[in-house]
Amino acid sequence: MLGEFQETAWRLALFAGVFGVMAMYEVAWPRRDLVLGRGRRWITNLFIVVLDSVLVRLVFPLAAVGAALWAGETGTGLFNALGLPVWIAGVAGFLILDFAIWAQHLIFHKVPILWRVHRVHHSDRDIDVTTALRFHPIEILLSMAIKIGIVVALGIPAFAVFVFEVVLNGMAMFNHANVRIPVRVERWLRLLVVTPDMHRVHHSIIHRETDSNYGFNLSVWDRAFGTYVAQPEKGHDGMTIGLAEHQSDAPSRIGWALMFPFRGKQRRDADQ
Repeated sequence: MLGEFQETAWRLALFAGVFGVMAMYEVAWPRRDLVLGRGRRWITNLFIVVLDSVLVRLVFPLAAVGAALWAGETGTGLFNALGLPVWIAGVAGFLILDFAIWAQHLIFHKVPILWRVHRVHHSDRDIDVTTALRFHPIEILLSMAIKIGIVVALGIPAFAVFVFEVVLNGMAMFNHANVRIPVRVERWLRLLVVTPDMHRVHHSIIHRETDSNYGFNLSVWDRAFGTYVAQPEKGHDGMTIGLAEHQSDAPSRIGWALMFPFRGKQRRDADQ
């Protein structure tokens, strides 16, 4: 397994590479015109991801990969107890983590107190590569705690955890990107992975569309559990992104985004 410094360097390099490619793709072949543009939105979304990264390192110094290394060294977890070959445990671990992220996402929509936190992500009035980074620190910390719990309980190999986190990060930036993909290519792609057009439906203000397409990597989970919606009712150009009750420039402000979970009672998305 990579040393801590090498792991961090690889993560940063891959993050910067995917972010740069998708950002340029958005400029060259945008799917939609941006409502608020980049400017302050990008500053806010990038500030949030930096804050998230710092807090995760402070609260969970070992993070998920470190927890996987500990589980491997101590023989902790189901896979270690069963003595599964590393490659089988790795593939199974990747798939289980992907399903767990899908299920966690669904739960964050269904449980009111968790939705209060997750709605920070949905409050972005545009959806682009930086929206993939816009998760409130509370949600990121809860997500990391859940991931560590799964990794340790199953004894998922560290290399599989590292690969999963890198793929998840890259795929999130890909499927949040405001990019146009040829219809025929997109149709085939979404049979396996979550595409930008597929995930954009999830950011609609219409409730039944927001409560669909929860996946980040594989598209199979939404199809299997009946939460798949192929296209937005009003089309990708006609749909409204964000939260119905917050269609102003307020969500693009750092202070507003960080304090949003603590504001008064909030209703769910529009039903029409």
